[in-house]
Amino acid sequence: MLGALIGTLFTCQIHAQPPNILFIVSEDNGPALGCYGAPVSSPHLDRLAEEGVRFANAYVPQAGCSPSRAAFLTGLYPHQNGQIGLATWKYHMYEHSQPQNLVNHLKQAGYRTGIIGKLHINPTSAFAFDVAEIPGSNFARKDQQRYIDHARDFFEASEQPFYLQVNFPDAHRPFTAQVDGMPDSLIQPGEVPPLPYIGLDNARLREETANYYNCMMRLDHLVGQLLEGLRASGKYDNTFIVYIGDHGADIIRGKRTCYEGGLRIPMIISYQAGGVLSKAVAKNLVNTIDLYPTFLDLIGANIPKQLPGKSLMPILQGTGEFERTYLFAQYHVHSNHNPYPQRAVRDKRYKLIHNLVFEEENPGYQFTINHFKFEGMEELIQSAEADIRTAYARMKHPPEFELYDLKKDPHEWNNLAEDRRYRKKLRRLQQALQDWQINTSDPLIDKAVAERLFQDIVNTNIQRIEIPYEAYMNPSQSKRIKK
Repeated sequence: MLGALIGTLFTCQIHAQPPNILFIVSEDNGPALGCYGAPVSSPHLDRLAEEGVRFANAYVPQAGCSPSRAAFLTGLYPHQNGQIGLATWKYHMYEHSQPQNLVNHLKQAGYRTGIIGKLHINPTSAFAFDVAEIPGSNFARKDQQRYIDHARDFFEASEQPFYLQVNFPDAHRPFTAQVDGMPDSLIQPGEVPPLPYIGLDNARLREETANYYNCMMRLDHLVGQLLEGLRASGKYDNTFIVYIGDHGADIIRGKRTCYEGGLRIPMIISYQAGGVLSKAVAKNLVNTIDLYPTFLDLIGANIPKQLPGKSLMPILQGTGEFERTYLFAQYHVHSNHNPYPQRAVRDKRYKLIHNLVFEEENPGYQFTINHFKFEGMEELIQSAEADIRTAYARMKHPPEFELYDLKKDPHEWNNLAEDRRYRKKLRRLQQALQDWQINTSDPLIDKAVAERLFQDIVNTNIQRIEIPYEAYMNPSQSKRIKK
């Protein structure tokens, strides 16, 4: 099979060998890198961006670890693969008909497959990795040199083309400023303001933001070591390198929301031997579900018709044949503390969030404040400008629809859904969202189903009780979603 694969791959490229694939995933961070304009020293990832394509508008389909990771490995939205919440809280992909996934697909195509760091998807048996190292989350950041050592061993173990996914623990909480001397020069709390989409400012938020940035600088240092190991193996030029964050920062109005702070991520792709552009910035709307079809397109394999994503190769090679009018996202639950079913859609300028159980207070709002002990937050919010006060009140108890002009209001302070001047834009996005829900057999297009899911999770009394998503689909939906 491998010989046939080598003979058919890359007919438009002069390189004879199939490309290796190195997929680097960081935790809980938006585009907080120097190349994205953040006040962070990130020379290694900045260099990767110089060598390839930096995506300015890259998104995840759900801002939570397990749903995000299952989505990019299956190429399906969470409501299509079943992984709607954290694996550690017993959420899992559909039991009886698990979808094809990237790892198995590449293995069948003759690739040696490996993962370093957590998978965080149930069941782990669905993914046929040849090598799996450091399966835990490692949020304590113990001996991170192990990630590099295992990767170097993997690079050098065989001449077979490889797929290696390296999952670093930064920048997950706790925002630990320095570990094992990394980073060597710290950002101090007084040196940077809080992340702009928070809209608030005090000493605690400045400390959180500074240490979040320090996590990103440690990540960059480790990525640099990883890439140096790849260069030392002699396989750098023929390796398709992808870097993403799995979703936004774990701070207010970030992770566990459908706001930009939760959904928007960094994405950088470089491939020295394969005709990928360099020093390029792509403004196309892209989603991590596009990575599966991209990898298949890269190796010359057929892309399954049921995958809703699109290959990014036209962007990477500058052919200009990639177009997307609407980008979709969703939220269900993270741990059982914070269920709040939502659906979202954006075009190049406007974004709509549909809160499916809008009559209910959003438990995720108070969870974030309580869990991370943001003392004095309510007083801080009440002392903020009117639009910021209103936005926080809206997050706590959302209306059915939220509409934002991301060009004028990139941090989503002003809801335009009730503004008559935006009625046509509201209806157009509502129709696009409904069409997408129909086309992807979304069970939560039925409000009663969304309400039942919400109440079932709330009634667990924060226990880790299995709530299989299959139970919320009718038979016709189940057949379409799992094909």
